[in-house]
Amino acid sequence: MTAHATPLSRVAADLLDLPPSCGPVRLVAVDGHAGSGKSTFADRLAEALGGAPVLRLDDIASHDELFGWTERLRRQIVGPLSRGESAHYETYDWNARRFGPAGRSLPPAPVVLVEGVGAGRRAVRPFLAWLLWMELPREESWGRGRRRDGAVQSDFWDGWEPAERRHFAQDPSRPFAQSLVRQWREGYEVLRGPNETAAQSQIVTESDGPEAAR
Repeated sequence: MTAHATPLSRVAADLLDLPPSCGPVRLVAVDGHAGSGKSTFADRLAEALGGAPVLRLDDIASHDELFGWTERLRRQIVGPLSRGESAHYETYDWNARRFGPAGRSLPPAPVVLVEGVGAGRRAVRPFLAWLLWMELPREESWGRGRRRDGAVQSDFWDGWEPAERRHFAQDPSRPFAQSLVRQWREGYEVLRGPNETAAQSQIVTESDGPEAAR
């Protein structure tokens, strides 16, 4: 762990201290540009939380609805969790281009992570206990994503980039993030986010603010 890194055990403990936001669940979003490292960070945070469930928005989006999954999320995920029930949802097969049966489930755990582009969007924020934003510039994130996916996915990325650009222009997440996450060679630094409610939070490094992460 570098000198800049924030122990994820500390972040996990602070998240567990938050009041529930969706029935008995603390719904925590990990948002950022495609390729910014959301999935890896969410996995590591879930581990620090003792195996917290993770909903990946890639599972409920589709080719035809890159950002049109809000109603599906509310019906299949938010509704059951708000009632203290396990959520069961269909997952999209990006190769077959169709949804499968409702075979995935999310228990109403103390913390449930939602990771993906748009996880902190306007329609979801009322149900969130916290919003973390991966602080990596758009072009750098997209470059990482393209290298990761290779030439076989270049057509997808050609369509994705303008779609993501439009989405965040109309419905930005970063201004509402309570925490910004910067990735270092080893570990992550969690900084105070643009949302002024984070001023009272302990889920930040004390020496830095959002300007340091720009």
